[in-house]
Amino acid sequence: MSFSYETILAKEFTSSPIHVGNVIKLIDEGNTIPFIARYRKELHGAMDDQKLRELADRLQYLRNLDKRKQEVLESIESQGKLTEELSAAIAAAQTLAAVEDIYRPYKQKRRTRATVAREQGLEPLAVWLLAQDRGCEGPLVKAEGFIDEEKGIADAQSCLAGACDILAEDFSDDAALRNKLRPLLMRQCAIRTEKNKEGNPVFEMYYEFEEPVNKIAHHRVLAINRGEKEEALKVTLLAPHDAALKIMDDSILTPPYDSPTTEYVANAIEDSWNRLLFPSLERELRSNLSEAAQEQAIRMFGANLKQLLMQPPIRGHVILSLDPAYRTGCKCAVIDATGLVLDTTVVYPTPPQSKVAEATVTLKGLIKKHGVTVIAIGNGTASKETEIFTAELIKDTPGVAYMMVNEAGASVYSASKIAAEEFPQFDVSLRSAVSIARRLQDPLAELVKVDPKSIGVGQYQHDMPQARLSGTLDGVVEDCVNSVGVDLNVASAPLLARIAGLGPAVAKNVVVYREENGAFLERKTLLKVPKLGPKAYEQCAGFLRIPEGKNVLDNTSVHPESYKATKELLGVFGLSLTDVGTLPALSELIKERGEAEVAELCKVGVPTLMDIALSLQKPGRDPRDELPPPQLRTDVLDMKDLKPGMVMVGTVRNVIDFGAFVDIGVHQDGLVHISQMVDRFIRHPSEVVKVGDTVNVTVLEVDVQKKRISLTMKAEKA
Repeated sequence: MSFSYETILAKEFTSSPIHVGNVIKLIDEGNTIPFIARYRKELHGAMDDQKLRELADRLQYLRNLDKRKQEVLESIESQGKLTEELSAAIAAAQTLAAVEDIYRPYKQKRRTRATVAREQGLEPLAVWLLAQDRGCEGPLVKAEGFIDEEKGIADAQSCLAGACDILAEDFSDDAALRNKLRPLLMRQCAIRTEKNKEGNPVFEMYYEFEEPVNKIAHHRVLAINRGEKEEALKVTLLAPHDAALKIMDDSILTPPYDSPTTEYVANAIEDSWNRLLFPSLERELRSNLSEAAQEQAIRMFGANLKQLLMQPPIRGHVILSLDPAYRTGCKCAVIDATGLVLDTTVVYPTPPQSKVAEATVTLKGLIKKHGVTVIAIGNGTASKETEIFTAELIKDTPGVAYMMVNEAGASVYSASKIAAEEFPQFDVSLRSAVSIARRLQDPLAELVKVDPKSIGVGQYQHDMPQARLSGTLDGVVEDCVNSVGVDLNVASAPLLARIAGLGPAVAKNVVVYREENGAFLERKTLLKVPKLGPKAYEQCAGFLRIPEGKNVLDNTSVHPESYKATKELLGVFGLSLTDVGTLPALSELIKERGEAEVAELCKVGVPTLMDIALSLQKPGRDPRDELPPPQLRTDVLDMKDLKPGMVMVGTVRNVIDFGAFVDIGVHQDGLVHISQMVDRFIRHPSEVVKVGDTVNVTVLEVDVQKKRISLTMKAEKA
């Protein structure tokens, strides 16, 4: 069975069966995806973490498929109906849907018209009708032999009606027939939506809407589903009934179609299509459209989340955060360059209090007292007024800039158990202010404390399969945290919990051990942490950094299992551990000497060798530092200030199927439609932009009343 998986997955993922087999073995041995991706490259041919996760998901599907096949075989066998042909068909089925099609006639059904007819002994009559014998006696004459008043069939017509019910259900359960009809529906069906009852202006574009199902965009499917769920839309599937009946007639009716029973079989075919087959296939088609749309939305959510988490930190700044509000005032927190809270207060620069002068004095005092250089403003309620106030505040305060921070999920965090443990001395609103500041300082370290679904970079997340969505997003967070690595001596428990091999319980044990015994000086000390055994240590050690440790390698991504090989590598070029961080271009030296030769001397594979070389050149390397820094501002724009033709610099906040939302410094993000991104054809906006990108845009249109801003990225529009 294992070989079968290797063959299937190798073909699907264009990888060698050996590499796929190695991945399967590594997963079955309990290794995590980040560990496999980073430290077992020789075994899997350098697949990235995303490909490994997709392979793991597909492997689980295939295993579930085999399990279901076995259950179906056992069920049919217990009924005494298993044949060699059935066994072969089940074995050959490549999807769960195909297995269920085969199993359909043998599945326990609720009581139907056909089951009643079978109980009345009418199955032989149904078989006789289906034979379509040209020389047979008249159906009414034949049916008289099945009249049985005790069983509730008083006349020949009732007998024929029951027999036709049996035929209709049999046609509906025919796997081969369903397989012929599915492609037809996919090619020729259209989805139609209409306003239902009172409707909802949000779904106005779908009040009179029709589109072929094979062309409808994923985001439209999700919007239609939402509108139907909220009873704003009535949704129907327009089916090619005549074409479907022709397929069924050609498959079931026997030429030259002149048997006395042909008319009855034809009627059963039409009944089967209208009453059973089409409703069933309609549900299936709608379900498939929804699943495909949900998968796309989940993929996009994951891609957006990754880009958000991997935004560059703003290092070395003292940050003042403002969490705006009207009635309850603006909550403020000052944090130093390490995230330590220095001060908190509340000011009231916004209506209804509008104590601008008092707020100005208070905040200028905090800026001077703590050396604040950056102000972080939450983008929620009253954020526009707070931004205007802030821009005025820093006009005569050189060296201070501000940035709007997406506060999605901050309220969720501030009311969480994690926040209560972290800041028991603060109320919920002040915790939120601290979180906003830390999001600017280190997005990854702060956002791991929030449920990814609450971060606000997806569409229709509440309509997604929650287990699938959570699994995907958790994988994204895990991959991001492990690709960056964390400082073992300062990382919070929620951040450590995302490190491969740890988890929440062990992460808390690490923090408790650190608090009781002082800072970790070596990675291997982790083995003294309760419940952190050799396997967990193997998985996590390479992703944990100790900048001030005894061993310089503990501040690199070199895994402890490769320390000996690392010393061998340094020795090859006459270097030592004291040279780490000040090394020449070690990668180039290896290439000059010959990668294979040096790898053999160090007894490691070439991918591991080159990873070690890169790590030695940049200890403590953070891949986020190589990205463009966030855009800080000193002035503010109002939506009313925007005019068509204005050229601006913006930051991509969200990428969706039909475009991207860009923050251009006004309260409302502008939309760059997919058609306004580039001159060439693109299938998806993610081919051009990602969350966090800085882009040049031109204003196309501004609708102040509807709060809509249309932008273009096309150069000729500038």
